[in-house]
Amino acid sequence: MASSPRAARRRGNAWFWRPRGVGTRGSAVSMAASEQPTAAMKRRHKAQYVPGQQAKRPRGGGGPRQLELGMQGILITCNMNERKCVGEAYSLLNEYGDLLYGPEKFTDQDGRLSGSEEEEDDVEAALKKEVDQIRTSTEQKLRRFQSVESGANNVVFIRTLGVEPEKLVHHILKDLHTTKKKKTRVILRMLPISGTCKAFVEDMKKYSETFFEPWFKAPNKGTFQIVYKARNNSHMSREEVIKELAGIVGSLNPENKVDLNNPQYTIVVEIIKNVCCLSVVKDYVLFRKYNLQEVVKSNKEEPVQQNLLSASQEETLKEIKLAEEDSKEVKPEDKDQSEEESKPNESDSQQA
Repeated sequence: MASSPRAARRRGNAWFWRPRGVGTRGSAVSMAASEQPTAAMKRRHKAQYVPGQQAKRPRGGGGPRQLELGMQGILITCNMNERKCVGEAYSLLNEYGDLLYGPEKFTDQDGRLSGSEEEEDDVEAALKKEVDQIRTSTEQKLRRFQSVESGANNVVFIRTLGVEPEKLVHHILKDLHTTKKKKTRVILRMLPISGTCKAFVEDMKKYSETFFEPWFKAPNKGTFQIVYKARNNSHMSREEVIKELAGIVGSLNPENKVDLNNPQYTIVVEIIKNVCCLSVVKDYVLFRKYNLQEVVKSNKEEPVQQNLLSASQEETLKEIKLAEEDSKEVKPEDKDQSEEESKPNESDSQQA
């Protein structure tokens, strides 16, 4: 049975051919359905512009968002709850910051144009004024305390502006130690950071030579110890850093001595990635290593062996003593001369 040309064409091109009027409505519906998501996406991503309205910014109004060189602030350790730690830090620091420095003052500038400015015909001048106002308001809205990314887990860094970190933290710990009133749950240690530099030995040596002068350069002197901690950093050597820093302190004034039991000053070295944080603090032992949970405990709860040196402290003492011996090493020629001078005296005593 011979097939008609129409039937043969339908068999050969069944996927392409369809009778007139069949599937036209379905194709139109499918095309409309395919266009709907695209239109919805366009509507969803399209932002509405409101004149005079600024974009939302995180607390602090701008500035760097991570720990960087040249920053001053407070390094805080916590226990698995960084968000709550930041909240407790803001509450505690603002409370004592207002006592020492007074409440924060902000100028109410939102960058909007006044009525007289809107009437200006020169559009460029008006735009320039608006940009300047936005820049000025951004600078003035920088907060006294601003949390930034530290670069390590369970560590929070609060950047400070117009505040002396050592003075503020010492005041907080002194009050907690006196009142024995617990004000935090998550915060463990609170360490002031007065300076930052690159986490390389040569950069640390160069920076420390001027950084240590207010405490250790003659005529200033005092007993000291060095506390070292590195996080997310594997190229630094603890022994080398302690030895080099102890040598710098000794070179500023030979009367600076090491004391691991109750030093007058404690040099805090905190390294996070490629940033080295430095500070010199007082009453480090009295305030239980600047631990807010331990400083509020009564004397009965303190450990019995508080005055005994730990193994790490003994190692630190040996390293610092080695650094001092290296700086005071006697030359071989001087040693031979002293031995020769002592021999005649021995023979004279035997004859007598």
